[in-house]
Amino acid sequence: MKLFILVIRLVLGGLFFGHGAQKLFGWFGGFGPDGTGGWLESLGVKPGRQNAMAAGAAEMGGGALLAAGLATPAAAAAITGVMTTAIRTVHQPNGPWVTDNGWEYPAVIIAAVLAIAEVGPGSLSLDAALGTEHSGAGWALAALAAGVGGSSVLLRDWERPAPAPEG
Repeated sequence: MKLFILVIRLVLGGLFFGHGAQKLFGWFGGFGPDGTGGWLESLGVKPGRQNAMAAGAAEMGGGALLAAGLATPAAAAAITGVMTTAIRTVHQPNGPWVTDNGWEYPAVIIAAVLAIAEVGPGSLSLDAALGTEHSGAGWALAALAAGVGGSSVLLRDWERPAPAPEG
């Protein structure tokens, strides 16, 4: 049994589930889709409400899957995508250190979920119980590519300069 993989899955998965619920439903002191959407719009990520819903769904769904040890590479991809987007939209200009609101913490989360994708969710997981476990370096790299690729697709319009006004 991989006891500490289970602990990491439950902690990270549970926290991401809650973080997504903050965005989607305003639970746990969150701002819900309208409040989170307004904050995203202030960053220039538009439409804010739809992006808040997408981020919340990825966090809540990825967190639930990770905690349960179900479709583990997909869970890692969802969380990697959200954290990559957070790095690119908020943390990157601040350098690496979390004390400066840098990208250190999201990078550690990405590393942790990709490590779980590589070693597998362990015997106390739905993947193991169902006989559907996929793990190894290839699955971790696929989760990384899907997460970073998903973030890139999401942000493609955000990073493109606005067209010049006519007239």
